[in-house]
Amino acid sequence: MINRQDLEKILETNDIIDKKQAAILSKESQGKGKSLESLLFQKKLVSPEKLYQLAAKHFNLPFIDLKNKTVRKDILLSIPEATAQTHKIIAFDKTDTTLRVATLDVDNIELFDFLAKKNQLKIEVSLTTPENITEALKHYHRGLNAEFKSIKKTDKKDSAKKGQKSLKNLAQDLPVIRIINTLLEYAILEKASDIHIEPAEKEIEIRYRVDGILQKVMTLPKTVHAGIIARIKILADLKLDEHRMPQDGRFKINTNETKVAFRVSIMPTFDGEKAVLRLLPDNNQQLTLEELGFQPSALKIVRKNIKKPHGMILVTGPTGSGKTTTLYTVLNILNKPEVNISTIEDPIEYRMPGINQSQVHQKIGFTFAVGLRAFLRQDPDIIMVGEIRDRETAEIGINAAMTGHLVLSTLHTNDAVTSIPRLLDMKIPPFLISSTLNLIIAQRLVRKICKDCMESYQPDKKTMEDLEQQFNLDNLEAALKKGGHLSEDDSIKSTTFYHGKGCPRCSNSGYRGRIGIYETLEINEEISKLITGKASLDKLEIATKKLGMTTILQDGFIKAKDGITSLEEVLRVTRE
Repeated sequence: MINRQDLEKILETNDIIDKKQAAILSKESQGKGKSLESLLFQKKLVSPEKLYQLAAKHFNLPFIDLKNKTVRKDILLSIPEATAQTHKIIAFDKTDTTLRVATLDVDNIELFDFLAKKNQLKIEVSLTTPENITEALKHYHRGLNAEFKSIKKTDKKDSAKKGQKSLKNLAQDLPVIRIINTLLEYAILEKASDIHIEPAEKEIEIRYRVDGILQKVMTLPKTVHAGIIARIKILADLKLDEHRMPQDGRFKINTNETKVAFRVSIMPTFDGEKAVLRLLPDNNQQLTLEELGFQPSALKIVRKNIKKPHGMILVTGPTGSGKTTTLYTVLNILNKPEVNISTIEDPIEYRMPGINQSQVHQKIGFTFAVGLRAFLRQDPDIIMVGEIRDRETAEIGINAAMTGHLVLSTLHTNDAVTSIPRLLDMKIPPFLISSTLNLIIAQRLVRKICKDCMESYQPDKKTMEDLEQQFNLDNLEAALKKGGHLSEDDSIKSTTFYHGKGCPRCSNSGYRGRIGIYETLEINEEISKLITGKASLDKLEIATKKLGMTTILQDGFIKAKDGITSLEEVLRVTRE
């Protein structure tokens, strides 16, 4: 939001970057279609808080941190929501003579004049960060319960009339439209990944999945169920009169900040049709491997192997462990004009410019294997297969990797080394696996501790006893010391860990956002020989330990020790 000229002055004056670096970054930002500001944040050259504090000093204005500031509703409404959203401005304090506002655009004199006349007050401008504005804008929205109380205040006569209406008319009822709009809007605000609309005998339960955890947000009367499902079917272009068969569809909506695609699944249940909506933010902001959570040693291995011109890279883990995000991040690094990249997915979750993406269609026989075979006639350099589910797909993928293509795919296994026996179970010849497999990444997702309410603690005796029952702490401690993550004098039992006590910014959960925990197994000569000799899983595991591979559990403990996640989270996702 800071114009380029002012931004470059601020950076140079405060020795963050020099003129030469500014020119290089400026050129890079134009090439990538990003603002210089967002590129600075991405490269971690300066934090948003630091930059906007320096900008406030540059403009000779106060800086305000709105994170933990409670804004009275009457003060907030001094600026209409539409104006606040459009111009990124928040009223946060008021006296008899002055209205204090926080903004990102200090040059919008016309707006400040308008607000001064509207409120009959002098406007005092402060600078804040984009994140502060985003969080503050949420205060405009009443609690979800309050929203639905106003929606549910419908006349009993209207409810009686609804029973006689057609499904199409029900879906166009204003209360039903408001319910759906409110559900979608709040799901986006809460950064939910899924919305579950579940019918019971006398009511409907609404649940959001936030940071991988399902949480109940609302209960509605059963009378609105037919209208809600009908409305969702109309949005997703599904059959209104089909109630016995599952249906799948999708639709998009635009908010002020982003486009969001919703993938819809309707499933008949005993108490009526259940709807699950998966939120897929349609933004082009790709994560980096560092942001995904790879440790420096693992990062080095991943970067080395994705540069190889051929071979296979597998990402493994249970459903919802972030495998697709990892693959998309790798594809984004590899996506250059001089290479031809093709993907076969089920379904296509994110659109990536410059990549040929195809979707599996089982009904017409367009499977992973069929798509993969067709791709080989399309002169590809890099192929991504959404998932290896059967022997045929595995065989074609491995043959493609052997004949000069880089193949990326996923498998459903609990850890990296188990992928090898899994491929052998699919009757893939051992010599093909050993000669084509370059890298296996196993992963889970853990919730990150909320930075606004993080506190340290020493695990009590009972927690440590529970840990000892589930894991070999001596082996874990030895591995962490060997990797330099624990000093020789330290022990896991005396290590300080962290958790979030809960605050308004994390909805009192203690967590905000998620990050991956990983193990990366590079197939070297020793592992290759063991695969060719059909070595048992035990021998393969011993070999990976000798290599010093950091396991998912070890990576989780490192992140817990560093205050990125909590010990409880690591145990939750690694417990088998």
